[in-house]
Amino acid sequence: MVRRSLLPGAAAALLAFVLGYVFGGSGVAWSAFLGVAVAVLNFAAGAWALAWASTVSLAAIQLVVLVGFIVRLGIIVGIMAALSLTAWFSVLAFGLAVAPAALGLLIYESTLVARGLGQELLPSEDPSHSRLPESTEEGARR
Repeated sequence: MVRRSLLPGAAAALLAFVLGYVFGGSGVAWSAFLGVAVAVLNFAAGAWALAWASTVSLAAIQLVVLVGFIVRLGIIVGIMAALSLTAWFSVLAFGLAVAPAALGLLIYESTLVARGLGQELLPSEDPSHSRLPESTEEGARR
């Protein structure tokens, strides 16, 4: 999923740069470019974290989903706060690039999941693949 998003993400970052340059000059262009790049990196970090968590446990997946979003959002805000200390950075251009890029990536991810990508992360409905020890299953039947 991440590899499929890199080329469109690079194209969107380039488009954001061009639009930023046309409407506000080089500072706005770089701010918009960084906004899209941060959104794509946020998407990649979330996907890689979920891929790792899927090898650990269902609880790890839940933790990555619930806590990971907040952590990644905090990192984006931190990057924006750090860059706002520079003279060339435009908070408005960054925000106007991050928000639609993140929304577009979420829509992209949703369409891939709707098509069946990621089905291997779902728990098995086959009772022979249960994660409970055999003695616990026998106790639950009684």
